[in-house]
Amino acid sequence: MAAVFAVFGIVFLTPVAAHAHGDTVKVVVTGQREGRVTADITWENDGDAIEEAVAATVNAANPDGSRTLGPWRLVRAAGTSRAAWTTAEALPPGSWKVTVDVGFPALGHGELDVAVPVVDPAPATGAPAPSVAASAQPSAPATSAAPVTASTLAGAPATAQAPDPAEDDADSGLWWTTAGVAVLALAGAAAGILIRRRRRLRLR
Repeated sequence: MAAVFAVFGIVFLTPVAAHAHGDTVKVVVTGQREGRVTADITWENDGDAIEEAVAATVNAANPDGSRTLGPWRLVRAAGTSRAAWTTAEALPPGSWKVTVDVGFPALGHGELDVAVPVVDPAPATGAPAPSVAASAQPSAPATSAAPVTASTLAGAPATAQAPDPAEDDADSGLWWTTAGVAVLALAGAAAGILIRRRRRLRLR
């Protein structure tokens, strides 16, 4: 019996509470947060927040009406005032005409042109940053001394040296000495031949 009376109390007392605040609700679409539609819903007469559940649908369309989204339902926005509501779904980037229609606990309507910006993706943080000291020092090309080989020496031009006068005198003196010895040897051989011939003639 207690449960029956509780059910009848809820059924009959809800219209009484709604009648105390008025028979319409005020819907103000405030914009979007990360693509999620936000709206404030209060009682039209006194501006009080609606404590009971709200049955509301959200629809969105692009400017030319070629694309529509919804219907989505409104849920309470956590961590905000009791009058703040939002959607669990998010609008994609672009311009949208958003309409909110409330059917319970009273009728209400609101609309707003909402622009959802494009959000750049966060940069990846997995790759380590290059060292500042390493990037500040330019890499110098490795230099190696070319080996000195016989081919390089052969290709190098020979340096001209001036003749030494003392060496020329020594060479000329040596030539005259050799020539004198040769002359003396020839003279001695000729004298020996003449002596032999004379001896032969005497013996005859």
